[in-house]
Amino acid sequence: MSTTKIALVTGGSRGLGKNMAQHLAQKGLDVILTYHSKKDEAEAVVAELQALGRKAAALPLDASSVSSFAGFLAQVKATLHTVFGTERFDFLINNAGTGLYQPYHQVTEQQFDDMLNIHFKGPYFLTQAALPLLNDGGGIINISSGLTRIVMPNSSAYASMKAAMEMLTKYQAKELAGRRIRVNVVAPGAIETDFAGGRTRDNKEVNAHIASLTALGRVGLPTDIGPVVAFLCTDEAGWIDAQRIEVSGGQGI
Repeated sequence: MSTTKIALVTGGSRGLGKNMAQHLAQKGLDVILTYHSKKDEAEAVVAELQALGRKAAALPLDASSVSSFAGFLAQVKATLHTVFGTERFDFLINNAGTGLYQPYHQVTEQQFDDMLNIHFKGPYFLTQAALPLLNDGGGIINISSGLTRIVMPNSSAYASMKAAMEMLTKYQAKELAGRRIRVNVVAPGAIETDFAGGRTRDNKEVNAHIASLTALGRVGLPTDIGPVVAFLCTDEAGWIDAQRIEVSGGQGI
């Protein structure tokens, strides 16, 4: 049986999730990462983690489809056995997501439901379904957003779902305490990735505006977030529970 800790990162093939997986591996954890459609990108990350001496695997997941979770977790269970030589994993990182920039008065019911399913309903029930495979003494990290604190127009639906995840985190921490499962939120500020079509990364005006509102004078990078998530999956973070940790360089203070 494996004694190495294992983390499952949803949306781990690119952007923030990829960086989280890289830093988890650097901390000595093995990694299962999920991807939605780009298997090649996910397999490239797996190869990179293996080159670091870690065990890794990639599985497909539609994080917005609750009906698919039973089948997905059956795949996780099989992968844990065949690739990692164990039956359970230690950390679940609910990272998968998409963005929506739309004025409140123009948000459609379909857009609202899409945000609800991928950012709140999906993680709510995926975590619930994963509990039998999660080791006691492990942890859950939910990824939120600085937009639950900083109100910026056109993010009402996205930010509302993230705020719901932050409240859920507190209840999860309370109700899973008997199993010593720690539950925390990491809330990135604006980050240069392809998220939401690369809006923050590729629009120079948006990038400069956000940098001007940030105490440390720049927009965040994926490598600003991955190390914080990885730290929360170590023994050194063992007394951190039910917390919202914003990683935004002092944006909007």
